[in-house]
Amino acid sequence: MRLLSRKHRNSISVKMQLAYVAGMILSVSLIALVVLAALGFQSNILSENDINDFSAELAENLHFNAEGIPVRVADEEYLWLFESLYNEIAFRVLDQNGRVVLASQAAPQFWAGAELLPLKAGPFEFQQNGIMMDAANGVRVHNGKTWFFQVAVSRRFMFFAHDTFALRFIENGLILLSIVLFVIFGACVHFALGYTLRPLHKVSQAAALISPRSLQERLQEDHVPTEIAPLVRSFNVALDRLERGYRLQQEFLATAAHELKTPLALIRAQLELMPENEERDWLLSDVKYMSRQVQQLLLLTEVSEEQNYKFSTVQLSQIAGEALSYLQRMADAASVRLSLNDQSDGAEWQADKGALFTLLKNLIENAIQHAPAGTEVLLTLSPDSFTLRDFGPGVTEDELPQLFNRFWRGAHRLDSGAGLGLAICQEIAVTHLWTLSAHRAEPGLLFVLSRSFKTAQT
Repeated sequence: MRLLSRKHRNSISVKMQLAYVAGMILSVSLIALVVLAALGFQSNILSENDINDFSAELAENLHFNAEGIPVRVADEEYLWLFESLYNEIAFRVLDQNGRVVLASQAAPQFWAGAELLPLKAGPFEFQQNGIMMDAANGVRVHNGKTWFFQVAVSRRFMFFAHDTFALRFIENGLILLSIVLFVIFGACVHFALGYTLRPLHKVSQAAALISPRSLQERLQEDHVPTEIAPLVRSFNVALDRLERGYRLQQEFLATAAHELKTPLALIRAQLELMPENEERDWLLSDVKYMSRQVQQLLLLTEVSEEQNYKFSTVQLSQIAGEALSYLQRMADAASVRLSLNDQSDGAEWQADKGALFTLLKNLIENAIQHAPAGTEVLLTLSPDSFTLRDFGPGVTEDELPQLFNRFWRGAHRLDSGAGLGLAICQEIAVTHLWTLSAHRAEPGLLFVLSRSFKTAQT
């Protein structure tokens, strides 16, 4: 759980989405605070400004008769307010002497509190029957005469309109805005991040496929985000250095093994010409061991390079028969019986014939060396796999994962090999995209090779 939490904390996608959510919450909260603050102070500010603009707009829509007297308001969009809510809102038109020439229906004594106030443009307020009224004078000049268009609205009506309708509308609008922003922009962020990070996933998958057999591969910088491109280039440079080091190591190993073959052959020839004695036999045995180790090093270097393979169609049963025939004398010398259970039905594999022969030969040779005298080594073939079992002492559970390690030799080992035979088999299997695994058989050891590629269980 802790690992999962750390993984999410380090995720660019999760961080970006959390940043988006935090930004959305802060933005909506700030908008709500500003609106609430504005509504809290709107009693005089918003109402005065609104009425002042309203009165000026209606003044511009006054119609005059031939004598230049206002007779009606042309803008009928708002007239229903004055007809329906005459207790709360009214208008009148006054000349510059304060005489009323045009007025809407209004409650009795509606304008009583405004009669003594001076006529001037702009907002003002008065009280009518204990109710505060917000009002404004809109000015209209026509034919050289100045007319005042007065509009008055009760403050209680303004509060009712703002608190009951405007505030609720704003609240619902904020909720709807939040939902839209979270859903629409959240989806956009999700898909944008997926599209942006897709090249990173491809680069990651390509990097995971690079192995000692594909060190020549490089990560593609095409479509990689600009911020990630330097990392990809640095990784490719590191691969260049790694490939050079690996090639130098392989070349050194092959050259060293090749250069050792000739002096070892000369030493062996000289020892074989010497008179037979115990010292000569010991030296000859050591030279044979060294020659075998050098030969296996050369073989390991060769099978580690895919370009050394020549793939063709081969018959599994034929290669298995050749390997068993080749090792028959060794099995007879060890009093071990070699058995073949062919259920392959003539299956043909795509493989390097020599490499497949070497793989089978090494496995069978290893089984003969560990099989007690009088026991059997059984090779079973099927169309897509084969198994090889001996009835020797086997290995412990702790030793099982080390079987394919280079130069590893168990404590019970009976032969004088270099510990490279099974490592060579694994190299051949991996290059062919096969799976080679080892299992305890009780008694003995069971090797399984399958053509379906999976991670080897060792």
